[in-house]
Amino acid sequence: MLKFIQIVSILIGLSVVTLMVALIITLSGGMHLINLVFTVPACLFVWIVCSMFKWTNTKKRRGLLFGVMGIALLIAAIKPIQHYYKMSIPTVDAEMDVTVYQPFTLGNEVVKSNEKASLQLTESLPRLDGATAMYPLYAAFVEATYPKGDYPPYNSRVQVSRTPEAYQNLIAGDVDLIFAAAPSTSQEWQAEKEGLTFDMTPIGREAFVFFVHRKNKIDNLTLEQVQKIYAGEITNWREVGGEDEAIRAFQRPADSGSQTTLEKLMGNTPIMEAPTEDVASGMGGIIREVSQYRNYKNAMGFTFRYYSTEMVGNKKIKLLSIDGVAPTKENIQNGTYPLVSEFFAITAGTENQNAQKLIDWILSEEGQAMVEKVGYVPVENH
Repeated sequence: MLKFIQIVSILIGLSVVTLMVALIITLSGGMHLINLVFTVPACLFVWIVCSMFKWTNTKKRRGLLFGVMGIALLIAAIKPIQHYYKMSIPTVDAEMDVTVYQPFTLGNEVVKSNEKASLQLTESLPRLDGATAMYPLYAAFVEATYPKGDYPPYNSRVQVSRTPEAYQNLIAGDVDLIFAAAPSTSQEWQAEKEGLTFDMTPIGREAFVFFVHRKNKIDNLTLEQVQKIYAGEITNWREVGGEDEAIRAFQRPADSGSQTTLEKLMGNTPIMEAPTEDVASGMGGIIREVSQYRNYKNAMGFTFRYYSTEMVGNKKIKLLSIDGVAPTKENIQNGTYPLVSEFFAITAGTENQNAQKLIDWILSEEGQAMVEKVGYVPVENH
């Protein structure tokens, strides 16, 4: 009877601790550990009970019990091992540190103008925002035309967001001017709902690029092949001359600049469902989001040329030629690379007159020279 009470007490104690640990792990996004969380105390409980009844007194029985528990723990560890292997695969955008482009900070990487700009703003400074890939460019505009000051990238008159947040801030009137790719249909609809129209001024051109792991033997795809891959019609690299491996075609979140560009590239062809993953939300729950690009040997992703070559500089990926043409600055300028899109300075009814003055300066010879010096392709080749 005493042993029975002890066993029940141990079971209750282990159960309470296990459930508390499971709850904490679930809320912190560690669902991959759940099997281990339940398997470890279960094995411990079985070992305690067998020891209490002296079932483990013989070497043979101990070996059998250890074997069974080892198999159980190994099975429970499969998911965590897969998770940590996946997390060890480098991502393209995880290496980006926008703080190195903060204007007027000592030792920053902002491109400097050789001469004082003809436009010098002193008051009513336009509130700026934009896509991450645009930040080095408009940070250079700021250093050329704004008064020296403190402009932290996440809380100032010169901030940086992802494209969807930049458009949301513009529509809400929290900023005067953003720098980004063309809006998606839903972003245009959101603006119309608020009685706004995007005033879009092209200020430069950029290549939309596709990239793969540097060890992938594929160096070139046709535009038709790209479309069939993202439509889910081509699913294996051997179909385009590569190894016999399934293609992991990553996408970007909805309304991001690069995802919107892919949608326009695909036209009326439906895009296959994007790979997703479970991630911890800011509220402590688990949500499903579009997977961040991970550089598996069979992976494929897309972005804009400047972001991949200048800002990230990831040596483990390579940019693909499209229809036999590489996405170089020269091929963007001469129009031979087939996937070139404009990027814009965008307003939506701002009353700040200096916003238009800044746009006019960007379109001037000085401004376009700065676009080229930063590493983008100007609207007009100076």
